[in-house]
Amino acid sequence: MITLWQQNGKKLARCEKNELDSASNTWIDARSINREDFRVLEEEYGIQAEHITDILDPDELSRIEKEDEYILVIVRVPLYTPADDVSYCTIPLGIIIFEKAVVTICWTDCDLLRDIAVTRLSLNDLPAFVVKVLSRADVTFLRYLKEINRTSTAIQNELQRSIRNNELIKLLNLEKSLVFFTTSLKSNQLLLEKMAKTRFLKFDEDDREWLEDVEIDNRQAIEMADTYSDIMSGMMDAFASVISNNLNIVMKRLTIVSLVLMVPTFIVSFFGMNIQLPLTEAGGLGVVVVGGLCVVLSLGAYLLILRGEKTPDEKPKNPPVLRSKKAPGEEPQKK
Repeated sequence: MITLWQQNGKKLARCEKNELDSASNTWIDARSINREDFRVLEEEYGIQAEHITDILDPDELSRIEKEDEYILVIVRVPLYTPADDVSYCTIPLGIIIFEKAVVTICWTDCDLLRDIAVTRLSLNDLPAFVVKVLSRADVTFLRYLKEINRTSTAIQNELQRSIRNNELIKLLNLEKSLVFFTTSLKSNQLLLEKMAKTRFLKFDEDDREWLEDVEIDNRQAIEMADTYSDIMSGMMDAFASVISNNLNIVMKRLTIVSLVLMVPTFIVSFFGMNIQLPLTEAGGLGVVVVGGLCVVLSLGAYLLILRGEKTPDEKPKNPPVLRSKKAPGEEPQKK
């Protein structure tokens, strides 16, 4: 879907193609494009097909290129899709700057483009429009990172009460999102540095100061993503150790039970042999004696196992106190 926007006071207004003012700059917003939109962008607006294909590639990295008729900027922006397993990811956004128009191309809709459409934005300075998009991308990255941190904290509280596979999978998906964010933010950082060094876009003094602020925000987002990723990795390792420890405790209890049950099994199997044994003609008395032996020996085996688990507490011996010999005629030192 292609939407046309033009400046209307301090806000942007949606326009039809026959209502466009040729003297004003135009924002051509192409989201969730289909084959017809692809053809319109290529034939009517003169955008090369390979550039549109690169923008539609989900794995495309950030870069800037200068062509004869326009300047191409590809930036990675965050995307939140609550229906997916990995809710937070990143997508490429293409920004194509002509002399009197700017074109944004994205294969899906995102919060970033919706925010730009409703905020006060000026199309009179097209290079500043690019800086505005990069700034909003950093703000959205920071907001999503805080949401990921809150979500991971809530999952951690759930895991402290009961460790289940569902919560562990959610933590793994959040860790994937942090990896996506870190990779995209570092790619955007290289793009910002290249934009500051090259002269593809003609920035004025205010735009360059704004671009420096965007670089600072981007570095902050990178540090936050790295920090949260390290915390998430440590959390996953800690819960893996807890699961292993719980499994060891369960196996230890099962081993104790099997050892205790081994004693009555041995006694009963001994008296079940087809040979002459004592108490074979005692009737009910033999059953009572054999049962009593099983109970007493099982209890004794259980107590021996518990005694072997407890180590005697050894009281630490007091270290010898070394006293220095006093020289003759020396008075004791006052504290």
